[in-house]
Amino acid sequence: AALSAPLLALTLALRAVNCFLVQTSFVPDEYWQSLEVAHRMVFNWSRSVLNIHNYGYLTWEWTSSLRGYSYPLIFASMYKALQLLAKDNVQLLIWVPRLAQATLAAFADVKLYSLVQHLENSETAKFVFFCQLCSWFTWYSCTRTLTNTMETVLTIFALSYYPIKGSKMGNSCKYLALVALAIVVRPTAVIPWMPLVFSHFLQEQRKADLILHKCIPVGLVTVGTSLIIDRVFFGEWVLVQLNFLKFNVLQNLGTFYGSHPWHWYFTQGLPVVLGPHLPFFIHGCALAPRRYRIFLLAVIWTVLVYSTLSHKEFRFIYPVLPFCMIFCGYSLKHLKAWKKSAASFLLLSNLLPALYTGLVHQRGTLDVMSHIQQLCNNPHRSQAFVFILMPCHSTPFYSHVHCPLKMRFLQCPPNLTGNESYADEADVFYSNPLGWLNKEFYNDTLLPSHLILFSVLEQEITPFLALRGYEKTATVFHTHVPQGRVGSHIYIYRRKPEMNH
Repeated sequence: AALSAPLLALTLALRAVNCFLVQTSFVPDEYWQSLEVAHRMVFNWSRSVLNIHNYGYLTWEWTSSLRGYSYPLIFASMYKALQLLAKDNVQLLIWVPRLAQATLAAFADVKLYSLVQHLENSETAKFVFFCQLCSWFTWYSCTRTLTNTMETVLTIFALSYYPIKGSKMGNSCKYLALVALAIVVRPTAVIPWMPLVFSHFLQEQRKADLILHKCIPVGLVTVGTSLIIDRVFFGEWVLVQLNFLKFNVLQNLGTFYGSHPWHWYFTQGLPVVLGPHLPFFIHGCALAPRRYRIFLLAVIWTVLVYSTLSHKEFRFIYPVLPFCMIFCGYSLKHLKAWKKSAASFLLLSNLLPALYTGLVHQRGTLDVMSHIQQLCNNPHRSQAFVFILMPCHSTPFYSHVHCPLKMRFLQCPPNLTGNESYADEADVFYSNPLGWLNKEFYNDTLLPSHLILFSVLEQEITPFLALRGYEKTATVFHTHVPQGRVGSHIYIYRRKPEMNH
């Protein structure tokens, strides 16, 4: 069935609104694994001219070849187009990639609708579609430039061609190609698809044909393309997917970014991501026909596999959320008397978390970038030097400034050498902020013109700020729930001009 035009138009409009109503930051990867890399790929020429050694900083994952260039290349091509059209202003560089992601999300929403319409009927499809559009976590994540978002979108596309019993839309080549693409973008996409591909293999009559004429050619083409793209940008042959799995799974070095108990996804991860949908999901699992068990198996298997890794994040299980929505829609359709009340409950209870997380919680680190952007139009730009004294990668970087401003932040690569006494720059700084600053800036000529810090740090470094002639020029709200090194507000300090001479 062709995608219905009115439905698609409505969904595109909704996701565009969604895009502009998400003005907060979620995780650093949103910029550092996509936009920052793309910005460097396209605009790096200027560094020799400007003598800025890092006009476009690459994190340690790139220097260790853990990430591939295929995903950032999508955004780099948008940046290149904007550059060729002489429209590469910072606002377009920020919003065009996000609107592109929102567009893909809308197509995926409609694909999910037509899949259920095809497998069941229009009524069930409407309820699944409604659940998908209501989901606060989808709202929060689907317009972000995260690999998890692309993995989720590609998973929905692949699902719509998956040969489930009773489907006439099944197309092995198409779904395998989309799964392969998802794995290139984020190697962990292999996890939810393992039970699905295995189940397909067991049901397939012509097994040899599936492997020789579908799996192997699709695999070779995608891996080959990914290899060539990475060869161009790394300058050497490298299989990033292997490095990624080796680092995160076999060596389990992800623990550097925090670890959680084994049950975290069951007790917190899935309940939070599903939110108010949780009771409907459980109800739907009990009701759904047998042939959907494979979807439930994919969800359980994914959550179990991720539970064995010590570093856990909400976004890791985002790709199984669309599977859950099929069960939620099933539940809604079979509620006899309570249908309207249940739908209203879902809509209203998801609205608050969606708007709060999208517009309020953790917005400071993005708002502060517009203050930095203003320095670009300053005639004294060449003397400006911005130092971000925050936990590592708290803010985006040049992709949200787009001018050759001298900037620096505290760095935090993990312990890749196996050194027992290893501590990264951010940890060293936080163990003694005042001492670190005095040692680092013993000479006044080295001092940054602007310091950006969370409110919690201010008191500790007040003597340094006073002595070096810094004054607070802006206060930016960040969050109502400050934790550890992250404060409720962000302060911008500027060195008084007379101190610079």
